[in-house]
Amino acid sequence: MTDPGESGPVGTGPAGSADAESSDAEAAGATTGAGAGSGPETPADVATLADRIVEEVEDVIVGKRDAVEHVLVTVLARGHLLVEDVPGVGKTTLAKSVARSIDGSFKRVQFTPDLLPSDVTGVNVFNRRTDEFDFQPGPVFANVVLGDEINRAPPKTQSALLEAMEENQVTTDGTTRELPDPFCVIATQNDVEPGQTYELPVAEVDRFTKKIRLGYPDTEEEAAILGRLTGDHPVDSVEPVATIADVRAARRVVGEVEASEAVREYVARLAVFTRRNAKLGASPRGSLALIRASQARAALNGRGYVIPDDVQTEAPTVLSHRVRTESGGTDGADVVSDALDRIRVE
Repeated sequence: MTDPGESGPVGTGPAGSADAESSDAEAAGATTGAGAGSGPETPADVATLADRIVEEVEDVIVGKRDAVEHVLVTVLARGHLLVEDVPGVGKTTLAKSVARSIDGSFKRVQFTPDLLPSDVTGVNVFNRRTDEFDFQPGPVFANVVLGDEINRAPPKTQSALLEAMEENQVTTDGTTRELPDPFCVIATQNDVEPGQTYELPVAEVDRFTKKIRLGYPDTEEEAAILGRLTGDHPVDSVEPVATIADVRAARRVVGEVEASEAVREYVARLAVFTRRNAKLGASPRGSLALIRASQARAALNGRGYVIPDDVQTEAPTVLSHRVRTESGGTDGADVVSDALDRIRVE
């Protein structure tokens, strides 16, 4: 397994042929013991798997069970997560811990104003020995990719993730390469230095399945955190409690969770409400993300079907960041809350 704590220099990697690059991507998606067992086969199995992961990560991310569940929902829904909060509340630790718990490869991209798109996706480098260009995979070739402080890079660099997030592939110099499966971007941004950051393009924001905030811990939680930081970093204690094969199997189960016609219509009506009551409402991509997140939430609860409560639980974190208000603000939480209050399942 790739050490989840090892991010390596951004945009660098071992030189090799196209075949070597393909092997590298496959290795990033592989894991020890992945071939053993068939993994989760029912929603109850998915719920059991999720509980194991949450309990393991909770030993590090104290008092943030909801946040860990949001990450799992995102992964199982084949999506990506945006975490917006002040510095120092555990955003990076959360991403690393989840990667370790599923025995997945982890890479980190520290976004800065001078970061280039090729630093993210990879670059072709001339090999004097073979007189050919070899592809050096960028950090995007991993199961879990942490985009740290993504809003510090200009939009051109941020957009390097668009194809990866939508199609699980990257194209460089006319060549398309598949990314590991599973592939999940967990991007972080802080909202306390607006004059020193770039606003994320709407197209990129829409590709994030969910947006969450961690918030400060309470007194007891912070005391517990301080007690655990007296020795080694707590992330080092996280043990793999699942495999990449388990995650793939769980995703298949989630994809089979039933979303009835009534539930689908409910989601569509919520989306239409946001479009009628905001400058920019939730897109059809957002509606699909809400269905998938609701399926994942149902599976986490051991159910093979979606109920309205699943939709209502997921809607605030799935839809709010996609909605722009008439006043020009970017927070659509009030619009989504209003939609949930007014729209009923028929």
